[in-house]
Amino acid sequence: MIKFAKPILALLLLIGLGLPAHAQSKVAIVDLRKVFDEYYKTKAADKTLKDRAEDLEKERKVLTDQYQKLNDDWKKAVDGASDQAVSADEREKRKKAAESKLLEIKELEQNLTQFDRGSRSTLEEQQRSMREKILAEIRTVVTTRAKAANYSLVIDTAAESFNKTPVVLFTNGENDITTAVLSQLNANAPAGSAGDKK
Repeated sequence: MIKFAKPILALLLLIGLGLPAHAQSKVAIVDLRKVFDEYYKTKAADKTLKDRAEDLEKERKVLTDQYQKLNDDWKKAVDGASDQAVSADEREKRKKAAESKLLEIKELEQNLTQFDRGSRSTLEEQQRSMREKILAEIRTVVTTRAKAANYSLVIDTAAESFNKTPVVLFTNGENDITTAVLSQLNANAPAGSAGDKK
């Protein structure tokens, strides 16, 4: 943990010492996790992803139902192939039918595996894309506010180090722009949405 603290402290010292004496640096803080979670577009994106996941689960259920039916048909065909009450030709015919069902089952198993892999990939890609878009919008608002208030640095108080420990160990809350950023982002929230405070 000390490995990671030293570079951060060195960076902050360089920023503080590197500026001319007459130029006072102003630092703002923002709780990026709170802004992200409470932004109405994040909640809308989460709902979209949840709906998509439910649709994919319905598609998967159709495939698993088909799989179960094929499996049941195969078991009946195997039982029929070993029925001694029928002729040898009929048993052979039923055996071939059972083998055919088994091939269908294996093919459907592959389809299910591909469907699961594709669904997971689709959802992950959609989530990544939505997240990047939302973070870009948040960053634009933070940058605009920081420039307008003449801040030289904005620090995310929710940030964690590689070891999952907080990067910011203390702040007195001064120059916290979290609420202002959230208000600006949610200003155009549709009526009835999660970010609408009207």
